[in-house]
Amino acid sequence: VTQAQLQALPDHANHIIRLGHSSHLLKLQGRFWLIDPVFGERVSPFSFIGPKRFHPTPLPLQELPPIAGLVLSHDHYDHLDEPTIKFLIGKVERYFVPLAVGARLRAMGVEADRITELDWWQADAHAGVTLTATPSQHFSGRTLNDRNSTLWASWVLQAGGQRIFYTGDSGYFPGFKTIGEKLGPMDVALMENGAYDAYWPSVHMTPEETVQAFTDVRGQVLYSVHNSTFALAMHGWRDPLDRLVALSEQRNIALATPEIGEVLTVGQQRSNALWWKNLR
Repeated sequence: VTQAQLQALPDHANHIIRLGHSSHLLKLQGRFWLIDPVFGERVSPFSFIGPKRFHPTPLPLQELPPIAGLVLSHDHYDHLDEPTIKFLIGKVERYFVPLAVGARLRAMGVEADRITELDWWQADAHAGVTLTATPSQHFSGRTLNDRNSTLWASWVLQAGGQRIFYTGDSGYFPGFKTIGEKLGPMDVALMENGAYDAYWPSVHMTPEETVQAFTDVRGQVLYSVHNSTFALAMHGWRDPLDRLVALSEQRNIALATPEIGEVLTVGQQRSNALWWKNLR
């Protein structure tokens, strides 16, 4: 995706651009937003070890447009990337984060008056977008001794009469049904699908649970995230996408598995390519 293509996207619609893993650039009613932006090479406290990305970002960090808002789901390294945050200082109008994550950003140099911290079910608005922090079932922490000192969240973004849901990281739990009852239906739901393992069933979802959570939040289009960029579990690289395709076909679910860099315009018809099938 190029800067010219981004600027050409119609301002009266909502667009989602896949950057990789759970990172997304959004153009909502003409203004740009970021969700969990990770442009670094590794998701680790160290620059030289840890999971390395499979592909470059579709747009270099230096070419991002001015950002109206940046949304974080939690403070893990594959969602909160310090080099990315530091590069964007002065280029982001507002940051929306779960409780206590603001301290992480302030320590990285972000101005305190740009940060809005929300508890579950609290909402705020900026640049024509209403954001609600909603529950998820996960954990937090960036070192061995700060586990669960900050909150984690899923998010609902409402703009131009449409609703975009993002799970963040979460195990399957009854809270998805509550979110759907309170804030659904969701025009598109960015659902965690990847980095699951039998050893940690409560903090990540299998593809089967992803489909159930999507149904619970009353999603219209299931958009698969949290895969294809970093190897964070023992399952096969293609496994999350292959299983989700099979389940979606069985249940007649509208599935979106965008390629890295692809633009999805919310509410617009699209053909969904199984782009990973021919990769070697």
